[in-house]
Amino acid sequence: MNPSAKDWIPKFLSYVDDLHVSSVFSSNDAFYNAVRRSGFIYGNSVSLIVPLPKVTLKMTADELTKLNLFYSLIYVYAVKRPHNTTEDGIAEILKFYSELEKRKSSFFKNFSINSTPSSQLEQILSRRLQESNSLYKSKAISLLTHALLFIDILAFDQYLQYSSDIKKFATSLEDHVISSAYLALKAKKKKKKYDHLLIDLFDTSAEYMIKYQSFQKSVTEFCSTTDNPIERKYILDVCCLAVWEDRDVDDDESAFLNNLCVLLNISADSWKDSMVYIRDFNASSLVKTTLFEHSTPVKQFYKQSSHTVKKLILRNKDRLVLELKESGELIKLLGVSTHRDLSKEEKEKVKDQLLDICKSIPSLTIFILPGGTILLPLLVKFIPKLLPSAFDENRISK
Repeated sequence: MNPSAKDWIPKFLSYVDDLHVSSVFSSNDAFYNAVRRSGFIYGNSVSLIVPLPKVTLKMTADELTKLNLFYSLIYVYAVKRPHNTTEDGIAEILKFYSELEKRKSSFFKNFSINSTPSSQLEQILSRRLQESNSLYKSKAISLLTHALLFIDILAFDQYLQYSSDIKKFATSLEDHVISSAYLALKAKKKKKKYDHLLIDLFDTSAEYMIKYQSFQKSVTEFCSTTDNPIERKYILDVCCLAVWEDRDVDDDESAFLNNLCVLLNISADSWKDSMVYIRDFNASSLVKTTLFEHSTPVKQFYKQSSHTVKKLILRNKDRLVLELKESGELIKLLGVSTHRDLSKEEKEKVKDQLLDICKSIPSLTIFILPGGTILLPLLVKFIPKLLPSAFDENRISK
């Protein structure tokens, strides 16, 4: 089985069906712990969630991530719909992603009329991992988006139970996960240069400007709307990953994580268990050339993010200039942003209009993937510097 070749899903299912998907794990906790051990939660899959003895091909981290994403979706479906088939599951996953991406007019555009449901799903999963975008291969950036892919699993679980506005749920969960990680980073007692730069990057994004008091209220309200304990564990795991840089937890970080556990309505020392899983994963002989190996992963993330965004702008220069010149308000606000801070309302307008442009340019869809909006402030920062010709007719006088 080759996850990078066509028709890998039917082949994968021929192995998985023999395992009776829904009965592989004794509980949701057992499933989640297996997901942790595989590295999927940490954005760096080093093994399959469930071993497949017949599979001998040595796979890349992206291939393992894709298989783990698919297996997790099928597992959740099998647990929720034990009497249905895997074909039913694939059809339901397609409906789910259609709902999740319903604002994208091109969602089904590239699918052949005669393509099978499994081949359609293969394309969607590749798109979620941005496999075709070579600029996206940066370990630091893929770690972020791959770590947030578990939101797909939690959102699918929610979709199967309630079929409510799943886009709203997924966006809300992503907000809470990233906001929590951001505040965990801010809790560090000794912040380095790139800690401050990354915090500034979060601060610049209007979507994540959450003060601690409103964060407490927000998390409490979120927990009152969900009965899934895995969601709470996942938020905690991402926060522990955020403070893992120096392999130690200072008093301020400990206090934040203790309080987060209280807000999440789980045992106050649950974060210690999360740290044990991260340490064990980091110590695994399977972990190679990952962000964990960098002595300053925050610095790596910021520098690689900046480098990638600059390259994306320059490689799409002509198309971006054309799109910008057609959007009067956006180019005006981007010009203004070089001389003063934009208001929250102005930032929201810039974000919405930039995302519309990103949706129309294939190689810029990185910004609409899970966690991609964190990089938007870099787009705002670098566009006026790298594309001055777009602003010639709209130059703002100091």
